[in-house]
Amino acid sequence: MARISGVDIPNEKRLDIGLTYLYGIGRSNVKSLLKDVEMDPARRVKTLTDEEISKIAKVIDKNFLVEGDLRQEVSGNIKRLKEIGAYRGARHAKNLPTRGQRTKSNARTKRGKRSTVGAQKKDDRIKQTEAKAESPEKK
Repeated sequence: MARISGVDIPNEKRLDIGLTYLYGIGRSNVKSLLKDVEMDPARRVKTLTDEEISKIAKVIDKNFLVEGDLRQEVSGNIKRLKEIGAYRGARHAKNLPTRGQRTKSNARTKRGKRSTVGAQKKDDRIKQTEAKAESPEKK
């Protein structure tokens, strides 16, 4: 397995797909990267020599912000937005969508599993009040 920027790249993958395992490197970045290094994107990772791997690693370190550094920068940007009191920062703090999407319906990815508030059947309400009444007696 080739190791670049602290990430193991699977041997059986094509080079252009394998490099996308790095956080911050997508398909378009891979194309420009492989053009700089002058390598065939169809090659398998297992066919790379140590020299070629180090060549790729040098280009990535020089031209791209990847893995921990990129994660740190993104979290720093979000923290800055929260500190200055920006609307986007407030949306991040409340764990809601930041780019104007509707939240009355949808936004389930950000908001999590549905939980019904307010509407309960009579039987459920009675069971809940009985459970509350019994719990102090047990203590």
